Amino acid sequence: MKDMAWTRDDSHLPGALRGLRIPLIGSPLFIISGPELVIAQCKAGIVGAFPALNARESDGEPPLLDAWLTRIKEELDRHNQENPDNPAAPYAVNQIVHRSNGRLERDIEICVKHEVPIWITSLGARIEVNEAAHSCGGVVLHDIINNTFAKKAVSKGADGLVAVAAGAGGHAGAQSPFALVREIREWFDGPIALSGAIATGEALLAARALGADFGYTGSPFIATEEANADPEYKQMIVDSEAEDIVYSSLFTGVWGNYLKGSVEQAGMDPDNLPTADPSSMNFSGGSSKPKAWKTIWGSGQGIGAVHDVTPAAALVDRMADEYLAAGARLASEFAG
Repeated sequence: MKDMAWTRDDSHLPGALRGLRIPLIGSPLFIISGPELVIAQCKAGIVGAFPALNARESDGEPPLLDAWLTRIKEELDRHNQENPDNPAAPYAVNQIVHRSNGRLERDIEICVKHEVPIWITSLGARIEVNEAAHSCGGVVLHDIINNTFAKKAVSKGADGLVAVAAGAGGHAGAQSPFALVREIREWFDGPIALSGAIATGEALLAARALGADFGYTGSPFIATEEANADPEYKQMIVDSEAEDIVYSSLFTGVWGNYLKGSVEQAGMDPDNLPTADPSSMNFSGGSSKPKAWKTIWGSGQGIGAVHDVTPAAALVDRMADEYLAAGARLASEFAG
């Protein structure tokens, strides 16, 4: 795509995951990912994704998710008609399948109606969700933090996995990507996306070398013009590094990575946070964190590579250039 010769053999992957400019998926970001960001990511040649719960509406209003999907499909179709030699990548919708998500059944029906090509499921693997995705030709990627959850997801019908390793933003695992991907690859030959500080093209190439098919990048996209994030949040991403991240379960009941600066602004000591009871998770109101913590900002450890707020396409351009350059360097070393 674009002006780049892309020769990676992706013929073993499901159709919806083939032909990307670089093997990258933009992770669905709570509140931040909306149609603007997803459309920009897809036009730039990578999978753009958003959580279904981001499309929130008041009681009595038509489902906003339906309107968002209509807009995304129409804009990408228009782009493809105008740019037949540079088609957009497909989009993905993230479904929180935790039992407390009171919107899940309705949102699944809407996604089936729109024939969403890629489904990303989180917080519990459920057979009926996978069957719904498959009924409209969708591919399901389930995010996991260890090998046990990976096996459970595949046994319940997931087509692929998002391996959320140490260093990822939001609800992150604690395992090294070297260990996590290797253990999964010992028994699973389907699609794997690796999440955890994939903020540069070099990191993306490393993910591929480990055995992942895709990188899964979130935090750098917070600092893009299309992201639905507070300008102060974007600037904190730009100004922060890996040592400015704190790992805590306090804010949602699930362990995750957050910006220390936002924790300090909330009047707390980021080095002395209590743990939370997992039963405090609640997704019934269209939110994946309590309102009391709405200014606690998630982030992964890769943000040291983010130096300014840019259009999403510029971020993809940078990572693509770095990815190809890193591959060329390694190829030269091996050839020598």
